[in-house]
Amino acid sequence: MSDAKRQLSVVVFSTHTCSWCKKVKSYFKSHNITFKDIDVSRDVNAARDMVRRTGQQGVPVILIGNRTVVGFNKALIDKLLEIK
Repeated sequence: MSDAKRQLSVVVFSTHTCSWCKKVKSYFKSHNITFKDIDVSRDVNAARDMVRRTGQQGVPVILIGNRTVVGFNKALIDKLLEIK
């Protein structure tokens, strides 16, 4: 029987040219964190949604469960996703 906990929902608002976005996505992949990537440079509605939800226009913006993380805040990401 597995004692693995269910992962919180993770959404990354990013652009294809953002180096910090690439770093955070690579970090998630290296820790087997499943995430939905939304490219706000190609999806105007998603960009509006991101700004409405967070007040942020820069990327990356990460939604982890019901929490918002602005930028690649590794300490907060690790805490929210219980990455050791």
